[in-house]
Amino acid sequence: MPLRPTVSRRPAALACALAAVLGTAALGAAAVSASASTSTSAPFTARDLNMFARVSDPQVSPDGRYVVFTQRETDLDANRGRTDLWLLELGAARAATPVPALRQLTRHPAADGSGRWAADGAGIFFLSSRSGSSQVWYIGLAGGEAQQVTDLPLDVGSFEVSPRGDRLALSMEVFPDCATLQCTVERKAAEGRRKTSGRAYDELFVRHWDSWRDGTLSTLFTVPLDRDRRAGTAVNVSGKIRGNVPSKPFGGDEDYTFSPDGERLVASVRLADRREPWSTNFDLYEFAADGSGEPRNLTADNPAWDAQPVFLANGNLAWLAMSRPGFEADRYVVMLRSARDGEVRALTADWDRSVTTLLATHDRRRLLGIADDLGQTALFEIDPASGRRSTLVGDGQVQAAAAAPRGAVVVWAALDTPPDLHLVAAGSRDRLTAVNAGRLAGRQLAPFEQFSFNGANEHKVYGYVMKPHGWQPGQKYPLAFIVHGGPQVSFANHWSWRWNPQVYAGAGYGVVFIDFHGSPGYGQAF
Repeated sequence: MPLRPTVSRRPAALACALAAVLGTAALGAAAVSASASTSTSAPFTARDLNMFARVSDPQVSPDGRYVVFTQRETDLDANRGRTDLWLLELGAARAATPVPALRQLTRHPAADGSGRWAADGAGIFFLSSRSGSSQVWYIGLAGGEAQQVTDLPLDVGSFEVSPRGDRLALSMEVFPDCATLQCTVERKAAEGRRKTSGRAYDELFVRHWDSWRDGTLSTLFTVPLDRDRRAGTAVNVSGKIRGNVPSKPFGGDEDYTFSPDGERLVASVRLADRREPWSTNFDLYEFAADGSGEPRNLTADNPAWDAQPVFLANGNLAWLAMSRPGFEADRYVVMLRSARDGEVRALTADWDRSVTTLLATHDRRRLLGIADDLGQTALFEIDPASGRRSTLVGDGQVQAAAAAPRGAVVVWAALDTPPDLHLVAAGSRDRLTAVNAGRLAGRQLAPFEQFSFNGANEHKVYGYVMKPHGWQPGQKYPLAFIVHGGPQVSFANHWSWRWNPQVYAGAGYGVVFIDFHGSPGYGQAF
């Protein structure tokens, strides 16, 4: 249980809270005193962290029997990571088989990932660089040789499969004034032949995260599929709107979706004009999947962020919406638009939490939402009629989720548990994989505890403390105080691949990290 000391001075409040959690009478500026048992296992190191397998992007089959996911392994000698697709049989898990059927689906040296089920469930489309560029490939459930689906002159960045299985939606980066893909290819080739490297910008953005802006826009296309799952000619769908689909720098296929009949696409788009760097006005645009007609703005009345469109089985459209223009840390509320009359209503306006990921249940009758909540990243089921929420996972960190016939398959982790697949339903969480069991053998991950204290304006502030490897009663240890940036992120009960506190604990440090004001998961006012 979190500790709730009653204190009045802010630095003293933190010191008293830590002292109480650590079981010591005092906390030094550079050392802590603790009492516990001695660990004889080897300490956890940065090398261990880098060698761990990483699971991500679970996708449940249409019949609910299988889940495909991406697993990354590290080749330290080659200084690179390698990703492959793995297939897990959920039916075996439901039948109480001790070890669910699990097998590696792809083994190519190139990167394979982003597995998406064919509409008939007979196999999986995926992205791979095995042809020399990022293209869509297909592999059947039985495995064997994969076949190339797209052979486009540009890299495919993301894709989705139509519910009818007759086409793919995919994104490529093209120059907005180019009428053909070849035009973009030729212009990029000409840029590569330039003897000078200087570039002139007359408007922002000039850079997205770690990439300089080169004049191209991530643009949504569709390609028809023949009976042999070969792609036809790409049709520009979103190019009539000048904006990136998916959004840059971190957008993915959650930014767009097919309608249930496969005839339309809805995508979240922010206009890429001179106001873009100061704007959070993403709108949902509806496009014909064959590229015909004019796009329609479905959220023109909201000058703030509209994101992650999700269709329900009855055609109603759900999405996430902020209400304060220009404010990136505003709360995301789940919205619902009726397919019958276009009426829009807020489902979670009464809930002081911000949903960060939205998806539909397996039968597409309800919604699932991931949200930060008091130092955890939880998964909730949301009733689209009443907006009522029920908790499927309340502790630890739900990194990703895919709806299953019973609950959801999630990538779940905690401060002392690296990510694995779990099957969750109301009141239960069953582990499906243990991808790092061998690497964890002989390693001792440090215990942790959440605590709280009264901070500025008497607001309750939460944090975590992790004790060092091999800590002993009455001994002093150096303290690593980790401060997160943002501040629109949380140092919660998470497993991190970038600044994992277990590495500090393994090096002999006590570790403290606080979710100060500005951190999500504690209410919008906080």
